[in-house]
Amino acid sequence: MTEPRVRQKLVVIGNGMVGHHFLEQLAAQAEREAFDVTVFAAEPRPAYDRVHLSEYFAGRSADDLALGTLEQYREWGFDLLLNDTAVEIDRENRTVISASGVARQYDRLILATGSYPFVPPIPGGEHEKCFVYRTIEDLDAIRAAASDARVGTVVGGGLLGLEAANALKQLGLQAHVVEFAPGLMSMQLDAGGAQLLQDKIQDLGVTVHTCTATEMIEEVDGRLRMRFKGDRELLTDLIVFSAGIRPEDNLARAAGLEIGERGGIVIDDSCRTSDANIFAIGECALYDNRIFGLVAPGYAMARNTVAQLCGDSASFTGADMSTKLKLLGVQVGSIGDAHGRTEGAAAITFVDEQNGVYKRMITDAHGKKLLGAVLVGDTEDYDQLLQYHLNAIDLPEHPEQLILPAANGAAPTLGAGALPATATICSCHNVSKGQVVDAVGGGCCSLAEVKDSTRASTGCGGCAALLKNVVDEELSALGVEVNNHLCAHFPFTRQELFHILQVEEIKTFAELLAKHGSGRGCEICKPTVASILASLWNEHIHKKPHVGLQDTNDTFMANMQKNGSYSVVPRVPGGEITPDRLIVLGQVAKKYNLYTKITGGQRIDLFGARLEQLPEIWRELIDAGFETGHAYGKSLRTVKSCVGSTWCRFGVQDSVAMALEIENRYKGLRSPHKIKMAVSGCTRECAEAQSKDVGVIATEKGWNLFVCGNGGMRPRHADLFATDIDSETLIKYIDRLLMFYVRTADKLQRTSVWLENLEGGLDYLREVIIDDKLGICAELEAQMANVVGTYQCEWKTAINDPDMLKRFRQFVNSDEADEKIVFVEERSQPRPARQEEIVRIAEPA
Repeated sequence: MTEPRVRQKLVVIGNGMVGHHFLEQLAAQAEREAFDVTVFAAEPRPAYDRVHLSEYFAGRSADDLALGTLEQYREWGFDLLLNDTAVEIDRENRTVISASGVARQYDRLILATGSYPFVPPIPGGEHEKCFVYRTIEDLDAIRAAASDARVGTVVGGGLLGLEAANALKQLGLQAHVVEFAPGLMSMQLDAGGAQLLQDKIQDLGVTVHTCTATEMIEEVDGRLRMRFKGDRELLTDLIVFSAGIRPEDNLARAAGLEIGERGGIVIDDSCRTSDANIFAIGECALYDNRIFGLVAPGYAMARNTVAQLCGDSASFTGADMSTKLKLLGVQVGSIGDAHGRTEGAAAITFVDEQNGVYKRMITDAHGKKLLGAVLVGDTEDYDQLLQYHLNAIDLPEHPEQLILPAANGAAPTLGAGALPATATICSCHNVSKGQVVDAVGGGCCSLAEVKDSTRASTGCGGCAALLKNVVDEELSALGVEVNNHLCAHFPFTRQELFHILQVEEIKTFAELLAKHGSGRGCEICKPTVASILASLWNEHIHKKPHVGLQDTNDTFMANMQKNGSYSVVPRVPGGEITPDRLIVLGQVAKKYNLYTKITGGQRIDLFGARLEQLPEIWRELIDAGFETGHAYGKSLRTVKSCVGSTWCRFGVQDSVAMALEIENRYKGLRSPHKIKMAVSGCTRECAEAQSKDVGVIATEKGWNLFVCGNGGMRPRHADLFATDIDSETLIKYIDRLLMFYVRTADKLQRTSVWLENLEGGLDYLREVIIDDKLGICAELEAQMANVVGTYQCEWKTAINDPDMLKRFRQFVNSDEADEKIVFVEERSQPRPARQEEIVRIAEPA
């Protein structure tokens, strides 16, 4: 009889981003069953996204930032001990002891203890109004202190310091940044880039003090006075220290593990410490005398360690520290040797003071290899430059063309074919070009299939354009024709068809087919063109040239259910409804024996209507003041709202009034896919605006606008698009955004997928919608004004048109009804009968 396999005891100390990634990778391995896993977490909640921690001040909740849940850990079979700090490692007995007294033995131990904020030893720095910027609890404390403050100061001008300054600004404070070094982001930027970044940040209202050393902090009349070297001072209401990080190595130090001279747990290229049974990953680990303070290297260590535990050969040999980000709205990129410290390095610099752009390339002495780069104000060239650097690709004959504006003869884009198989396409999930090629060779015939197979571009999405280029090129090499034609009848994309219909003012499918298509059309092109025609000219979908193009739901202006009946969904803007209209809905449901349910979008759905009943039901609803809710169409569905400042003691704006304005403005807008919106009256976010295509959250200064989120099969949090804008600007931005989406999205493409596939992503979308980069905003606004001005309730028009009503007869040649549809009662409401119930009902007594 085979002895049961003894599971190894694996203990993980730390549940930050790197610790969670380690567990996520381990859970994906078949070998995970070989381990009995315990996780000690110092914080009271599972791992969350510290990279986007500042968005907590912009309305995202702790749950929004969560990377994992307790349920997920239970599914994995891992024992997560929250709010229980490990305080001792007994290496002799291989035991970890926690603050609460829990003792767990280990065969292998993973140290993912991360780092802690460095607070300079400044007299007065321990004052209760001095904070660090590291955890959600830290941010809660800062928010509480900011409630009665006017001025906030950040000590430290690095990445985290500028993030903290942005957070203070979002809280409505006058923000200052105090930096000891001569320039901001001194680790990533050279002097020219740092100066331009400083100028841009100061233009945004943040005061920067460089070459400034804080000598003392003292309380004066309830405020804090910062005394600087050189007899300067600054009065502030709160201080946030963000002067760098230090590896959290105290536990390892006490256990006798080897520690670096300046801190950090020494590891080898397998991420093992001086004890072969103990690994260290992330910001607590010191490899080659270096601490890696970004999340991507920590993820690489985590993957390496999982491979070691599962018996695979793997090694960590360092990581590239290049980074691209946006700080207080300013685009910043840093690649490789940004300071040009390599012997023989030469620099090529482009400066556009008028537009606030600084670009500097560092090449080797021969101008053949890219050693590094600095980009401030415009990071459009970042991805291409990074590939030149990481893969040691020879620079073109005139390398300066890589950073010059297109008007000055910019170099052609680096093709996917120039990249070696080892080139990293997706740094989030460490996917190489070779893996993408293998996925295509293994049968993946589309970008979506490659994403599912490799997970490439499912993280931050920054590699989407490059991934598509690689996939398209590989498919072409295999003889697979790569095109984006709508269907066999139109050799155009949806975007191209939209342009043709608009420019040539084509009003019917037949005219379009005659001029630009072939054949008779199909189930793909007909509803697609119908949607575009509705978006452009807003004619009734049952008008004779259009009615034959519609799909089933649009044909009958109702959602067909599985038993052949239909649902009726009247519009309830913003979820606000009068008692009289509620009574009407109840009366109609009772009269026609309809099943009633409140939807997730705050409307009431009436199920079970027969085809011939639809006009009768809608006549009664319209007489009571209701309109069609367009639940059957690819158009605006609902604008969900909380009760806002009218009733809620936390509300800061009238969210219901704004939801009403938005829903009544965009009702009837036909689009590539359904659109859902929400308006929350405060950052408590009761309307769940960040899971919508368009989300609006009230602030004390106006509104924060979130875009391109959705629930469903591919949930995606919306991205923060604009902050503290007034109502007029909010409507203007939504006008432009929706019309740009309608014009450029692919068929049946949700806003979330549209944004992921949009070259340049969120930054590009802001440039188009806010900065009018393409010069089309006036045109977009005019198009939306036309849609708003030509709105009609489709059902109101239909019930007054005898020809349209003929469509709603059960039989073509008779007005009789089909009474064979059977309902039974369940939970005091009708529901469709199952087949066995129908048989039983039909049997004679």
